[in-house]
Amino acid sequence: MTAAFAAMLAAMECPQLLIVYHSHTDGSRQMAEAARAGAASQAGVDVRLLRAPDAGPADVLAASAYLFACPENLAAMSGLMKDFFDRCYYPALDRIQGRPYASLVCAGSDGSNAARQMARIATGWRLKAIAEPLIVCTHAQTPEAIAATKKIGADDLQRCHALGEALAAGLAMGIF
Repeated sequence: MTAAFAAMLAAMECPQLLIVYHSHTDGSRQMAEAARAGAASQAGVDVRLLRAPDAGPADVLAASAYLFACPENLAAMSGLMKDFFDRCYYPALDRIQGRPYASLVCAGSDGSNAARQMARIATGWRLKAIAEPLIVCTHAQTPEAIAATKKIGADDLQRCHALGEALAAGLAMGIF
């Protein structure tokens, strides 16, 4: 295959948005699914939704943009989301800089530390944040409420949908 033909094929490929999530009690999954639905509403973008344990360095390298979603557990991002970053960080280092990203956090009371941890990792990768972290607070404060399956409200799911839609639209238009 000639270099010109390979370049033409590469130009025809759709940019890819990779959504990686982890969810203990279903809240982060609902948020990631809403973002995926928003992103999928935009033509010209391939959207992949993967659970953190199923995503690896090849998925990160193949994507044009990222959306990371996880719960905040004990004032930190969830362990399986951290495992995803641990497995992918060095294989992707210096190979994905400048790509856009956003993050979603499902929290019982705050969520800012999990968002800050993801932002620090994204900074190390030299990714470009396209939005402030979207944090949904469930106000779960008792052991029973914390462990219970979450039901994310329609307004918060709409915010997640809009973030996915905006990220995909920016990719499709070449803004990011």
